[in-house]
Order: sequence, then structure tokens, then C-alpha cells
Amino acid sequence: MQGALGDCWVLAALGALTVDRQFLAHLLPNNQGFKMHYSGIFHFRFWQFGEWVDVVIDDRLPFLHGKYLCVQPRSSNEFWPSLLEKAYAKLKGSYQNLHSGFISEAFVDFTGGVNLGFSMRNDSFDLQNILRGAAKSNSLMASIIYNSEGSDQELENGLVAGHAYTLTGIKKVSYMNGWEYLIRLWNPWGSGEWNGRWSDKSREWEKIDVTWRKRLNIPMEDGEFWMSLKDFEQHFDHIYICNLTPIFLEFNDPPQPWRRTMYVGPWIKGSMESRGLIYETIFKNPPCLVTVRESDRFSTSCNVLASLIQKPCGRQIMLKRDTIPAYIMIQKVDPKILEDGLPNSFLYQSRTEDLSSDLIALHDVSFRGTLNPGTYLLIPYFMRTDRELDFILRVYQRSTDYADEVNNSRAEDMPTFDSRITHDDTYENIFARYCNKTSEIEASQLQKLLNEVVLKDESISVKGEGFSLDACRAILLLMDLNVNGKLNLKEFKSLWKHLDTYKNLFRENDLSSSGSLNISSLQNAVEKAGFQVSHAMLKLMVLRYGDSERINFSSFVCCMIRFEMVTKAFRNLNKDGRGVYVGEEDWLQIIMSS
Repeated sequence: MQGALGDCWVLAALGALTVDRQFLAHLLPNNQGFKMHYSGIFHFRFWQFGEWVDVVIDDRLPFLHGKYLCVQPRSSNEFWPSLLEKAYAKLKGSYQNLHSGFISEAFVDFTGGVNLGFSMRNDSFDLQNILRGAAKSNSLMASIIYNSEGSDQELENGLVAGHAYTLTGIKKVSYMNGWEYLIRLWNPWGSGEWNGRWSDKSREWEKIDVTWRKRLNIPMEDGEFWMSLKDFEQHFDHIYICNLTPIFLEFNDPPQPWRRTMYVGPWIKGSMESRGLIYETIFKNPPCLVTVRESDRFSTSCNVLASLIQKPCGRQIMLKRDTIPAYIMIQKVDPKILEDGLPNSFLYQSRTEDLSSDLIALHDVSFRGTLNPGTYLLIPYFMRTDRELDFILRVYQRSTDYADEVNNSRAEDMPTFDSRITHDDTYENIFARYCNKTSEIEASQLQKLLNEVVLKDESISVKGEGFSLDACRAILLLMDLNVNGKLNLKEFKSLWKHLDTYKNLFRENDLSSSGSLNISSLQNAVEKAGFQVSHAMLKLMVLRYGDSERINFSSFVCCMIRFEMVTKAFRNLNKDGRGVYVGEEDWLQIIMSS
């Protein structure tokens, strides 16, 4: 919960991180705690200007009159929010520098992803589909209500103007012979909730199915509440969405990968005048070339997104007062002209296709647009002449052929950049995201993958702590045909097929969505998988992998993989149908590897 410091923008971003812990796991490295080898320090990772920066802090937190001065944990043994806030304050120079800021900046610093803002008052966009796409892609979401007076102002409807909220969910419910989209929000204060339609005690809940009511409406004064999409659009002014790629914009078209190209370079001092560009020096600044192919046309409103981040030269900290109004110009060019270099008169003679209508004074400015096939020149534009600064320009292209590289060899002063292919959710792309440099997956990487990808599948109910490292070692050994302690792509493909099968079996038999199976449900699942088992074997499965009565999803996966692999080994050895005779070495290998 928020303390005395006015950093609701930080707390709203932290609240979004807890919704999808794949981002939190990178920000907060594992194996830190108060038990073994505790030394009184913690370290966190933040994304700053193209790289991850490690920030180390001690365990002392500011108190005043017996209370936390800044963020206040919900329980007496929860420390990570306060420690993370302290690390972020150190990164920014002080706690004072966290007072009043931008959610978009916190999102990018915490994830290294791309942020996009939508104005409810000025932008023309499909809010319903944008939110559905963001929720489906596990994107971080937050929203704000503007207040012209600057300070927080509590309104009669329970909302707070001048304040940031985290979006924690979106649901479609059957209501009054129709459908209603509901938005769930969280107030970083930990209290103070919306009191209108679909609030905790509103009558609307009495008119929906009792199952959904029990699942969604849990009246508590914890700062979290539901409201209709219509009310959300009416009362909130701006929404921010962040993910590793702009995948949340794909709400209608089939998913396509987004390719990221990153340009890092200095903005040359004196390349701007108060009346506009200085054409003799403008091309000393590194341009970015983007090629859009005919196959890159999509029915959605965006196939190119550019994110411009600025920082002062010579130091890492970029404070709110340091930001310069920024802009991106984009112009279509003839590739033949680039062979001899662009003439100074080029900008006068070419039509500008701007990705933004206004100069914006933000640390991270993102623009989106739809470009027709052709070659384009992107030029960062800063409205100052007396300062030299560094910038990072990240360009995301939605493409059907992401193997092609953007041709950057014709601009003489073009900086080096890295081009990383981002993902959809095919098993190949998931493997690529988590494998090591030799294109193999080890036990620790498999654990991260299973907990961050498989357990995030909303079609199954998850209960328990997830996949342990020992469980992942056991799974790896069972699927590792080469017996080298790693999975290659072919072996991972086989595992992924098993996981899809087990997810379907678990979902079909967890009728109450409790996140676990009893013995009867387990028997149905095993039999649907094609195996006949005795009651004694079922009891043994639950005793070995569950809590003597029920078995959760991660344990079910481990149990089924082991059962299936051992059964297959037995059948391979039982060639005459009379049973199996194995030597000591073969027997030990089967037992130890399973």
C-alpha cells in the first residue's frame, strides 16, 4: 500500500507486476531471503537505456512514528515491495525523485518492454478489443484520472482524481439477457473503492449466475473493485499498456511475430533551430531505415511501432525535469536515393508521414501507425538546440517474414544495433526464449519456462507453488533421449505435446476449478490418457505426488510423465507378453532416471 510518498505511479506498476509474475521474476532475482547465507543486502534489476542494471541495497527501511514512511506491506512478513521501492529510489537518485512520475516510465524500467498510452478523450481506438488483447497477452495495464489541480482529490463516486490505478483483470459476464464487460482495478492506497455500478455491494451482482458471482465478487475493503467498461471509459482519462512486444494490438488478426530493431546514438548539438530543422546537420544524427513489404499488410490499425527514449549525456538518471519535447518524423524514400546519400533538400521535397501529432515531453515516447509497403526513414526530433543527449530508438515491425533484416548499410553514420526476433506462443518460439546459447534447455531454464508459461494458461486452475527444480530435473531426465541432461528442440517438442495433453485432461476433470483432482477425477484423467490403473495404484500416485487426498496440476504433470514413460519402458521390454526380466544395471537405470 502507498505510504506518505506520492509515488502511486510506481505502486500501480508494481501492482501490475504481481498479476503476471514473469516480469517480476526478472526484476527480483531468485535465491534472496532472510535464511541461509543472509548478509543484509538485496539486489534488483532495472532496464535502463538498453541494458539491465543491477542495483544493490541494504535491508534498512525508512520509518516514522513506528510506521513505514513509504510503501507499506500488506502483512508483517512482506518486505519485497518496500525493498524494491528503495532500490528504485536509489536508481533515480532519491526517494524525493519518486514523488510524481509517469507510469509508462516505471513499466519500461521494470520490464524492458514497450509501453503504449491511449487517451480516452482524444484517441480513436477500440477500447474493448485493446483491453481484451492486453489481458490475453498478459500485458501490464494501468490507468489514471487527471486532476488539473495536480494533487489527489477524492470524488463522490469513490475514485481519486490525480491518481493511478492498476488494471488487474477483464471479464465478460452474462447480464440482463446480454453481455457486460467488467474491468477490475486496484487502488495502490489499499483502500478507497468505486461505489457505482458493479462495486462490491451493488445490486448488479444479484442478476448474474451465482457461480460467477462467488468467483468475482468478494467484498473486501482492499482497494480492488470491479466496474463496467462503459463506466471505466467515462471516468478514467488515460490507459497505459506494456509488454515485451506490442502483441496486445493483435486482437483480430492471426498472431504474427514482432521484430525489434534498436538504434542507440547521440543527438548532435545544434541540429535544431527554434524555427525548425537545420538541414545541413540533420543527417549527422543517425537515421533509422524501415522496410515494409506487401506481405506486411494487416487489417489492424498498426504494423509499425516506434519507441523513443532519451537520456542526458554522461549520466544514467533521467529526471522528469530533464525531459525534452520529442517527436518522430517518418518519410518515405526511394531506395535508389540512399545509394549516394540524401541531399540537404530532401526534407523540403518529401512528404512527412508523422507518427504523432504533438511534441511530447516524456522519458519514453511511443508512436504507432500503419505504413504502406515501401522504405521509410525515421528521424528522432527533439525541440532543443542547446543540449546534446543520447537516445534509444526501438522500432517494432509486425511481419510475416521476420527472418529478413532491415537494411541499414546505406546510412554512413548509422549506429550499430541489435535485432531480436520476438515471439508468438508456438513451441519453437517458447523454446527460443528460454534455451541457452547452445540451443538447449537445462533444468533451471525448464523450471522458469513451466512456471512462467504453462502455469499462466488461464484455461486451467492452478494451485500450489508450481514446478520445483527437482521436479524439472526429473521431467528432463524422462524426456532426454540423448542422456546429456538437456533438452534439444526435438525433445522439447515431444514434452510440449505431453503438456498440452495433460492440460486438457486436467481441465476436463477439474470440474469445480479447484486447482486439484481427487482420486476419482485422477482415475478418469488417467483412463482418458489410455491407461488402466488399479485403485491401489491411484492411491499410490496421490500419496507420492499429492497431499494424500488430492493432486494439483504441476504434480499431476510430473506424475503422468513418469507413469507414461515407465509404462512405455515396460512395454518395450515385455516383448513376449509374459513379463519382464532385466539385469541389475538396466533396472537401476530405469528407476534412477524416472
